[in-house]
Amino acid sequence: MNPVTHFLSGWVPANITPFNRRDRALVALSCVVPDVDGLGAIPEVLTKHSAHPLTWLSDYHHMLHNVAFALLVSVAAFALATRRWKTALFALLAFHVHLLEDVAGSRGPAHDYWAVPYLLPFSRVSWTWSGQWALNSWQNITLTILLLMITFWLAWARGYSPLEMVSTKGDAAFVDALRQRVAR
Repeated sequence: MNPVTHFLSGWVPANITPFNRRDRALVALSCVVPDVDGLGAIPEVLTKHSAHPLTWLSDYHHMLHNVAFALLVSVAAFALATRRWKTALFALLAFHVHLLEDVAGSRGPAHDYWAVPYLLPFSRVSWTWSGQWALNSWQNITLTILLLMITFWLAWARGYSPLEMVSTKGDAAFVDALRQRVAR
């Protein structure tokens, strides 16, 4: 799945319960953070033609897709949250939604299946599914569109959107524009 889909997959459940701005952000980011190891793509691209290329993305992507990191993310959410236990549980759920999305829809163009090493560092056993959808599959595109529609509806109905994470003024302007175009 792409990062936008993962983010929205965390944002939508964060709106099921009356969380404040910080707790919503923690839950939404918990659904994206397993892919922080994807930042290894930057040194990999920059050193591709060097004498000693760094293959950090190729070697380590999905290494943080495990139960130990899930618990660490949940503990961090607990420490930073206002509604500690509820936010930590939702963060743990969001993290696992990310893993489920990767198992379901992260196949590469050459039928490369992404496995999720859930039990690392305790075991090398990985989750995989032989029916895994391609990254650009209609299923992934449909899921992203559905999550965007729900996000727009939530913004219209509740008065805030994911933009609140970066700018409350920008968020207010977005919600106002959305409400002007769609009658209440």
